[in-house]
Amino acid sequence: MRLTTRTNLAMRTLMFCAVNPGRVVRKAEIASACNASENHLAQVIHLLAQKGFLHTVRGRAGGLMLGRGVDDIRVGDVFRTFESALPFTECFAGGGNSCPLVKCCRLKCALAEAVEAFYATLDRLSLRDMVDGNCELEGLLKVA
Repeated sequence: MRLTTRTNLAMRTLMFCAVNPGRVVRKAEIASACNASENHLAQVIHLLAQKGFLHTVRGRAGGLMLGRGVDDIRVGDVFRTFESALPFTECFAGGGNSCPLVKCCRLKCALAEAVEAFYATLDRLSLRDMVDGNCELEGLLKVA
């Protein structure tokens, strides 16, 4: 299993905002700290804002901040937002499935169970779990 760059950037963005509470942060600050393209980051920020994870502020002093409390942002929800559109394997795709084994394959059930266990583990974690007491992360992402 490999996560998409978008999911990775989403978590970096949320952690950046979490270690800078009460402050409107700029996309350029996040891009610089997280070694990301501003254009790619803009797409991620847009979806995070649509789903309520972020609140964006327009204008000259604009930027973004968390749209929910750190305890209310579940890592599993963030991952599902970015990863669920991509089927884990062809047989999870529904209509686009051309696998000849689909009717008798037991691997699909095992994979479905594994994916569910993956998300269940992430559902237990909040954004707070990612940032609280993580001094090294704060040192990397805190804006002076």
